[in-house]
Amino acid sequence: MKPLIHPSIDDITVEGILHALSDPVRAAIYGDMAGAGCAQTCSTFQQVIDRTIPKSTLSQHFRTLREAGLIRSERQGVEMLNTTRCDEINRRFPGLLPSIMASYQAQAGGSAAGKRKAPKKRPA
Repeated sequence: MKPLIHPSIDDITVEGILHALSDPVRAAIYGDMAGAGCAQTCSTFQQVIDRTIPKSTLSQHFRTLREAGLIRSERQGVEMLNTTRCDEINRRFPGLLPSIMASYQAQAGGSAAGKRKAPKKRPA
């Protein structure tokens, strides 16, 4: 089995974090993990954003999150336990993750508001 790659905290970059969280599925996975506060298996996330994610695609999403330094994964038999590295990243980049996740929540909650019709112009 190939060893899992977990970058050191000094090797984690803002660009890597932004890339990893640029996909809505990965952002949803990370947000759920951060909110749970405990280790979770990959199979917990087979249903994300009201769609079923194939196992192979889910593995790629977790690899991207891991290689960006956002999560730490540990093999437990045939399962993979994943935890966030929120505290470490907050020490390196204070406020970055809460800001990104709050923006995603605002976008999700404000999506209907963003699709409102523009007000009609009154004749002069």
